[in-house]
Amino acid sequence: MWDPAVYQRYGSERSRPFFDLTARIGAIRPKTVTDLGCGPGELTATLAERWPDATVTGIDSSPEMIARARTLDAAVTFRVGDVRDWTPDADVLVTNATLQWVPGHRELLSRWAAAMPTGAWIAMQVPGNFDAPSHRALREVARGPRFAGAVGDVVREAPVDDAAGYAELLVAAGARVDAWETTYVHLLPAGGAEHPVLRWMDGTALRPVKAALDETAWAEFRGALGERLAAAYPVRNAMVAFPFRRIFVVAQLAPKYAGDDE
Repeated sequence: MWDPAVYQRYGSERSRPFFDLTARIGAIRPKTVTDLGCGPGELTATLAERWPDATVTGIDSSPEMIARARTLDAAVTFRVGDVRDWTPDADVLVTNATLQWVPGHRELLSRWAAAMPTGAWIAMQVPGNFDAPSHRALREVARGPRFAGAVGDVVREAPVDDAAGYAELLVAAGARVDAWETTYVHLLPAGGAEHPVLRWMDGTALRPVKAALDETAWAEFRGALGERLAAAYPVRNAMVAFPFRRIFVVAQLAPKYAGDDE
């Protein structure tokens, strides 16, 4: 179960990649805009502000996230749904920090690109930090003797491609592609009993682990992980520097290339 309040603990840091991604979309007056994995909806609402004449839809698999999104005063239709069931009929598709949760999403991207209208846009962002100290520590704890039986298969290695891999896939589908990677250095305030990177991970990577454990085991897991995170991300000047790599792709489908008529 997703908890919107926990997810939004670091709302500013989590929202910045969305704006960096959508700033590169060149659509002027799209008729339909879809945000797959819209979460609590605040970022989706900015798409409706950018394109006020478009029909904007936000879709998320979490009923809790959609319930929160529906409390917004936004010109957006929010609904619960599985991204794998989406009909690719939008002029602009945004999927931000979502596809890393979807097995086989490369095939989904190819299918969407083949079915979306000529000139449509796909904008996607996924985290690329699965080899970071935070995730290495997560895998170490999850696959240790205490927890392997319950969560060893829940924690994944690297469920995403790199920017070049996604670019190659969408170029093969006839798209014009802008792909890049960025490492953000989040400066997280330290304070209280819990390490800030642990609190960050509560909102995303630790969600399936929590679902697999009882209350006692969950507390033990967080304690063991917190010790490793404290060693990997020391507190300096009351802050913790948390580098976070992200992968971005913006593609326009079947565009008119300069020089095609030459």
